[in-house]
Amino acid sequence: MTSVLDLASTAAASAAPVVPVVVIEDVADAVPLARALVAGGLPLIEVTLRTPAALDAIRAIGEEVPEAVVGAGTVVSTAGVANAAAAGARFLVSPGWTGGLIDAMRGSGVPFLPGVSTTSEVVALLERGVTDLKFFPAEAAGGVPYLRSLAGPLPQARFCPTGGISLASAPSYLALPNVACVGGTWMLPADALAARDWARVESLAREAAGLAGARP
Repeated sequence: MTSVLDLASTAAASAAPVVPVVVIEDVADAVPLARALVAGGLPLIEVTLRTPAALDAIRAIGEEVPEAVVGAGTVVSTAGVANAAAAGARFLVSPGWTGGLIDAMRGSGVPFLPGVSTTSEVVALLERGVTDLKFFPAEAAGGVPYLRSLAGPLPQARFCPTGGISLASAPSYLALPNVACVGGTWMLPADALAARDWARVESLAREAAGLAGARP
């Protein structure tokens, strides 16, 4: 199975070390928002399952923005796994994990990224053969120093840190050998979304995509 972090390194997403984490309240915003992110160089888009519009938004983006690689975030139940896969999500992201959730995500056949915040969680997932992980909430859980300290004893683990990361702090994460990409919301400011200022979103996405040079 292709991993989520491998998706971030495919030709379609080669310039995208940043995964936008999107909360969509109105499904009518899904397609123009996705088009703005893709135009700015961020085709890997995580739509969180935090709103009633989320599944329809994933479906709409998948159908109308073929350049986008749209996935589901905040997947916290087996029902969420099934619903996201049925909506056409091309990857799944959870803020944490349980054995049942891992089994459901693996059984879906969709690439998945379970969330961890402790060394023990990382080791437990490595035992299950899961090496690609979301580190969440990144800044609150120890940030760059914490991930750097894991690279030595657990070099097989790869991370997409998410939570509190900004344009200014992202390069420090991307410079780590065990970080493949970062997740963030800074290219999606609330005032721009409220105003449906897709040109501004595209500009901020382009700025974020420029962080590709921060990776080793």
